[in-house]
Amino acid sequence: MSVTLDANVLLFASDGSSTRQPVARRLLDSIAAGPELAYLFWPTIMAYLRIATHPAVFNQPLPARDAIANVEAMLSRPHVRAPGEEPEFWRRYRSVAEDARPTGNLVSDAHLVALVVEPQQVERLPVVAHLMRRVVGVEETLHLKVGRRFAQISDW
Repeated sequence: MSVTLDANVLLFASDGSSTRQPVARRLLDSIAAGPELAYLFWPTIMAYLRIATHPAVFNQPLPARDAIANVEAMLSRPHVRAPGEEPEFWRRYRSVAEDARPTGNLVSDAHLVALVVEPQQVERLPVVAHLMRRVVGVEETLHLKVGRRFAQISDW
């Protein structure tokens, strides 16, 4: 048997001010302990990162580093899987996050940047320019080098 979580469980487990935190924390700790196979899908992970770090959602949002560390604590478990993205996605996301330090709504943009950074057949991609300019490897002209090609990044 296997289990998956939605972002709400992760958010309640991280929110010390929530009355639901103790129950969510117990559930999360139980799943983290295993041995049941657990799936954390990337949209769930990205939603957690986006919401947990958003100052309009929480009085004291998590710093991006703490939220990322929470995700890594789960992903480091041998029975936890994150299907959906290429195997190197998390390494690329971490690289983007270190450079851009995305929080709140910019987490989704960083997710997109991490997908584009890997060698794919991306030719054009409209993006939020201010985030792209903060990412290493993206030139001020908004051309993103993808492998040996350049993916044209248009400015809205």
